[in-house]
Amino acid sequence: MEGYSVKIRESSRELTAKEKIALKDYSNATPLDTALDNVDVLTINPIAYVILDVHNEKSKQDKDYVKYVLIDTAGNKFVTGSESFFTSFKDIFDTMATEAPGEDYAIDVLKKPSQNYKGKSFITCALAL
Repeated sequence: MEGYSVKIRESSRELTAKEKIALKDYSNATPLDTALDNVDVLTINPIAYVILDVHNEKSKQDKDYVKYVLIDTAGNKFVTGSESFFTSFKDIFDTMATEAPGEDYAIDVLKKPSQNYKGKSFITCALAL
């Protein structure tokens, strides 16, 4: 598509050419926001992530934006643009990678009411016990 490009800014591990192609296309990834429409908590067992820089000339808002894609142990992809989610996720992911490498874990993804914007919510996550 002309005027549209996606670049991988960061990945949690070395990616094969096939993985790079698959992860830059997040059209078949489950949006976290949508996944939380019918449940209070979504539990994911993450094994990798990528940060994508997207340029879209046809976007009605920002033409340049960031998408975060998570891959779980079953090979499912989840996508979000939520910085609040990714900040929490990255802290958990990095801590588990350095302090408990190889240990399986899960995160609980949830929506919380925003204190800054009345009637709005934001996505965050916590380590599942």
